[in-house]
Amino acid sequence: MTEQKSVQKSHIEEALSKYNLEVSDKEVAEKVKQIIAEKVHENDTPEVKKFLMGSVELTTLKTTDSDESVLAFTERVNQFDEQYPALPHVATICVYPRFAKVVSETLEVDGVEIACVSGSFPSSQALIEVKTVETALAIKDGATEIDMVMSVGAFLSGDYETVCDEIQQMKEACGDRKMKVILETGCLKTASNIKTASLLAMYSGADYIKTSTGKLEPAATPEAAYVMCQAIKEYYDETGVQIGFKPAGGLNSVMDALIYYTIVKEVLGEQWLTNQWFRMGTSRLANMLLSEVTGEETKFF
Repeated sequence: MTEQKSVQKSHIEEALSKYNLEVSDKEVAEKVKQIIAEKVHENDTPEVKKFLMGSVELTTLKTTDSDESVLAFTERVNQFDEQYPALPHVATICVYPRFAKVVSETLEVDGVEIACVSGSFPSSQALIEVKTVETALAIKDGATEIDMVMSVGAFLSGDYETVCDEIQQMKEACGDRKMKVILETGCLKTASNIKTASLLAMYSGADYIKTSTGKLEPAATPEAAYVMCQAIKEYYDETGVQIGFKPAGGLNSVMDALIYYTIVKEVLGEQWLTNQWFRMGTSRLANMLLSEVTGEETKFF
């Protein structure tokens, strides 16, 4: 092992040693069940649903995406702002890097971020040089945020040095742009792994940690969200650095959104309940929230 890797490893071990990584899956499941039973109903209000609309990362990540379809997708966000001026617009439009320029040239709404999944999404199985070049090109074309996937295989092999080094290099490629690190929690299996991965990502430069790509099952779960939020809280208490949270994949109902909102509220508190710190990656949920807020079934997006 090189001297540099030895130093890196010692830094990683030192960072992780400050946290309890022995997390019980059973205790997490019980705590989540309690939060859902006792707290979610308090947040089932029109005001919270309006807030959630403003936290949506409207996402299109299909094989069939084209310049024309992404342009039309973006135009709907422009039209929404005109048609529903009293409602918050979505937080973000999330696309593949090749469409960053289309969105950048079409989007007319101030305050909507342009996120690109980058770094060989969703597998992350590319050379780091390829990942960083793709990221730099996405930013050049107008991306204001980057969503990258942690090297899950390296993590599960115990190669935390590679995991951290790649996240750091991707963050360098992002410059001053925000970066979300996707953990693909369904592949991590245990609460202990999810907490460890969360801490490694934050330690290495993540501005947000995100549950899933949405391309594998299971995607986001309340249990994974709870562990990630606990890690964010402990990291904040230790360092004073606030990190955002994004559940993605498997958000199929308004109740799903309310559950994630409630977990963030109970674990992290009001400080995280803005669309800067809490995002939801979804394509279907925006219409469901809009329908509930307006009181009639609406398929706008």
